[in-house]
Formats: sequence, structure tokens, C-alpha cells
Amino acid sequence: MNVILADDQPMIRDSLKIVLECERDIRVAGTANDGVEALELLEKEPVDVAVLDIRMPRMDGVLCTREIKKRFPDVKVIILTTFDDDDFVYSALRYGASGYLLKGLAAQDLVKAIRTVHKGGAMINPDVAHKVVDMFSRVSETTGIEVEPENEAQLSDTERAIIREIGKGKSNKEISATLFLSEGTVRNYLSGILSKLNLRDRTQLAIWAVQSAMFRL
Repeated sequence: MNVILADDQPMIRDSLKIVLECERDIRVAGTANDGVEALELLEKEPVDVAVLDIRMPRMDGVLCTREIKKRFPDVKVIILTTFDDDDFVYSALRYGASGYLLKGLAAQDLVKAIRTVHKGGAMINPDVAHKVVDMFSRVSETTGIEVEPENEAQLSDTERAIIREIGKGKSNKEISATLFLSEGTVRNYLSGILSKLNLRDRTQLAIWAVQSAMFRL
């Protein structure tokens, strides 16, 4: 798969590039100093996953995520951040980011995250997942993902159980183990859930699950 890296710190960009290029299935198609350069890279050749620093000059990771999902909707986005970037997190995920990871994570964790989002999954660093949940809860009063009541009423008990687990940030594999379903069955249920609720992707579903408190039912 083709991956681009955007970070205004050359040392971090170069380090990530070295790590990723050691993987046979990952090709670093380019690196960028900011969101503007990242978009320019996306114009040049097909890219599967964009790994973006959340704080960059000219265009930060949040605005870049918005533009990427608008202009290149099939590109998956992973946001790299520090622990105190709370104000940016909700916007990045709402705009369509599939991953939210702390800088300084183990190299193999980043590789795993890239493969996960490339397959359609979502990845939120466990150390900050609870902060994301709290944030979704706080902002849900004024903004959030809307689902029509008649669409929600179509959900089966199994589908609701899967949504609760997604709201907790669990992967398909973890949901499979918790609910005693195969991963393929979980994927099929997820596809049906998104269709019933008229949601774009797993990230929107996770936001809705948290803001509606379904994971606590």
C-alpha cells in the first residue's frame, strides 16, 4: 500500500519513513512538511493512507483531514498527536480520520494501525481513548452524528451489541472474541449497520455510539 507522511519536524518524518520502509507491504510515496504539501502529494499519485501530525504550519492535520476526505474520500487518515491536543481530536475524527495515535508510540504499533485503517478499521491509542470518549460526551449536546429514529429502530440486538463494542474502541477481532462471532460475521454486521443508519464509516458509527451512550446500555 502507498503511504504518505506529513510532519513539520524532519527528524520525525525521516524516522517514520525508515520504519515503514522496512515493511514489505508498505511503500512511502512521499513526505510533507505540512498539510498543503500533503495535498500536493495526493494529487501526484494514488495513496492509501496518510499519516498526519496534528500541529503543522500553513495547514494542520485537522484541516488537512477535512480536505483529504473531501477530495480523496478513499484515502484513510491517521492523526499523530501529543497527549494535550484535546481540542483537535474531536474535529479530526469528525472530519473522517480513522486513527488517533500518540507520538512516540512503538514502531510496530504504527505499522499495525496503518494496516488496520487500510482494511477499513479504526485505531485509537488506548492511553487516550478515555479522553476521546469524555470529549464526545461533552460535545454531543451541541453537535454530533445524527441518526434518524426509524433507522435506529431497525437495529437487531446483535447489531446493538456490536455498536456498543465499537463505542468502546474495540477492533473487529476483539468484538469477535467478546460476542463469540467470527471476524467475517462482525464485518458483515458492520456493513449492514452502516447501511441501516446511513453512516459513512466506522468512525462516524463510533462517534454516534459514544454520544448516544449506547455503549452503556
